[in-house]
Amino acid sequence: MSEGEMDLQAILKKAEQQTVFPDVPLDEFAPPTYEEWKDACIALLKGAPFDKKMYTKTYEGITFSPMYFRATTEDILPKDSFPGMDDFLRGASPSGYIKAPWGIAQSCDLTMPQENNKLLIHEQEKGSTVYNIRLDKATLACQDANEADKPGEEGCSVSTLDDMHTLLSDLKLDKYPLHIYTGASALPTLSLVMAAVQSSGIKPETLKGVIGGNPVIELVEKGKNVENLSSLYDEAYAAAKWCQQNAPEVKTCLIRSDVFSRGGANDVQEIAYCLAVATDYMRAMMERGMTADEAAQQIMFVFSMGANFFMQIAKLRAVRPIWAQIVEAFGGSQDAQRIHVHGKPALFFKTKYDPYVNMLRNTSEMFSGVVGGVESFENATFDEPIRKGDEFSRRIARNVQIMLQEEFGLLQPIDPAGGSWAVESLTKEIKEKIWAEFQVVEGKGGIVPALEEKYPQQQIADILAQRFKKLELRRDRIVGSNMYPNMTEKRLDARPEDFAANKKVRSQAIADYEADMDKDFQQQVLQKIGKEGCMVCQAIDAFKAGATLAMVRQALNNNTASEVVESIAPHRWSERYEALRMITEDYKAAHNDNVKIFLANMGPIPQHKARADFTTGFLQVGAFQVMGNNGFQTVEEAAQAAGESGADAVVICSTDATYPEIVPALAPKLHEVLPKAIVFLAGAAPADLTETYKEAGIDEYINVRANCYAILQLLQKRKGMIE
Repeated sequence: MSEGEMDLQAILKKAEQQTVFPDVPLDEFAPPTYEEWKDACIALLKGAPFDKKMYTKTYEGITFSPMYFRATTEDILPKDSFPGMDDFLRGASPSGYIKAPWGIAQSCDLTMPQENNKLLIHEQEKGSTVYNIRLDKATLACQDANEADKPGEEGCSVSTLDDMHTLLSDLKLDKYPLHIYTGASALPTLSLVMAAVQSSGIKPETLKGVIGGNPVIELVEKGKNVENLSSLYDEAYAAAKWCQQNAPEVKTCLIRSDVFSRGGANDVQEIAYCLAVATDYMRAMMERGMTADEAAQQIMFVFSMGANFFMQIAKLRAVRPIWAQIVEAFGGSQDAQRIHVHGKPALFFKTKYDPYVNMLRNTSEMFSGVVGGVESFENATFDEPIRKGDEFSRRIARNVQIMLQEEFGLLQPIDPAGGSWAVESLTKEIKEKIWAEFQVVEGKGGIVPALEEKYPQQQIADILAQRFKKLELRRDRIVGSNMYPNMTEKRLDARPEDFAANKKVRSQAIADYEADMDKDFQQQVLQKIGKEGCMVCQAIDAFKAGATLAMVRQALNNNTASEVVESIAPHRWSERYEALRMITEDYKAAHNDNVKIFLANMGPIPQHKARADFTTGFLQVGAFQVMGNNGFQTVEEAAQAAGESGADAVVICSTDATYPEIVPALAPKLHEVLPKAIVFLAGAAPADLTETYKEAGIDEYINVRANCYAILQLLQKRKGMIE
């Protein structure tokens, strides 16, 4: 022991001897009973019903209790279970993130391969630990850039071996894993990556990560595929077998849950349908000769982290034992039963207005994913709903992950939610519901027959309708959209890509690449694809002979007709309010006019302020012009001011006690001075006065139960903004 260490030991020993902690009796703090706590809550609620205010119903059919107790969760607490053991409820790794931190996988989506390569290197230098490459829509469809309508749409454009060489140049592929979603089939993109790797002298066995896709996921998203599922599963099998033999640490099946979550799915549906897709893959691979272990170890799930914090933790904890049970049923070993999960924030819950709030949403969703135990996480940029990210938005997204790891200590706790009475109860409930929904799909013959029957589509559509209805009534609140709009906000520049310019640049690059190719030899190599032998090897040879991605895709095709299902359209929860507000802003810019609303505030400020403020926020959601004032003493003054304003609508604001006198006198005068205006009353009429107020001229009511979206649309129609 060094002299310094001995001195430290002496100081600590002395401190122990000198520190005397007095006895602190806690008798004065008698533990309250549940009934006492409930009585206190009821008193604070001032007449509001306890059961409605203190219990929260979720879209999953689960009700959050205001308080959980050990006595009611004793049987489900994980007393004898440890992380990395048994059914993996408490985590897939015994050491959590202590030995291996979750991967920071910032998405790189710049259009040109060269600029995206620089971005990948920059992201890694700044803290990313996964090379996450996002391909554009044309590349995912195996369409060459010179034939695409929008090269660079939502990702990087890659068509040739030269493109892939450029994209992967100088990446530390032996150290950091790749993450590439490939669309319906992994084989073409996997072969292109491996051709570039081999040509660079890199051994494929040193690669790790996932270069994968899934044909059922693409079927859900697009409604049909380039080939039928049987042919695409043949390709999936060939890709998986090649990787097992040549790149054993690369997975080839990537199952994205966002095709369900962006449709509005609740968390039960999202997980259950993804498990059904994975089960379909397992069956297909085993029918072609794989073992259960081989098939399961090819799969990585990408789950969207939604807005309900505790639900996200619970669903990640619940999915692990369910997947273990499924793999075990196929005959898989315990090691193969470990699920591999990549997480990302749910785009469904992100907004175009007040987009900086997306930073908070993303951070919360990332936090829940980490507590739930993801292996890697792709934090979205706050401007994701609007445009591709820039240096600022990417830096914020990346650095939040680094802060959670290095400054907030989230690498230390293993299963931090384990033992929580609330989380354990929620995990049990959602696990049972996921399993039940999974069984419904399996009872229909699996995910594909269920899709053909439109079962998942209808279930998700029902939840989407519920979400939109609650938003209309503002029972669900979106900061900056249907609540608390920022009226000084200027929309972010969408920085629209010049797809024509992209196509010109990319077409020239492809033409230059093809100029000195031996076309005859190229065709000979292409004609071998899909015949006897290794399909991946043949595709690699074709790329080395100068073939493009589209050529290899065409060579792989058997011209089999794809299954056709009703696709699940992507949505965002705020889209309808955003569209409504944009209509107002565009109309204002074109006509130098707006929906004008006059507040007929009656009496002194304390009398009308609460309802005037509520009404202002309610109507500004539509970006309308709300004309306030300090109040009027007489109905004549209010009517005169309203008439002079030329308003499209008037809202009478005062108290329930004064309305019986004010409304019959003021409402008719408002209709006289503004014959075309709508007259609203802030608040709700008691049953015995409803008819009286209607006869006086009250057209609509603005209150907490009013349909905000419908009222705003009504005002837009009356103004001529929409038909």
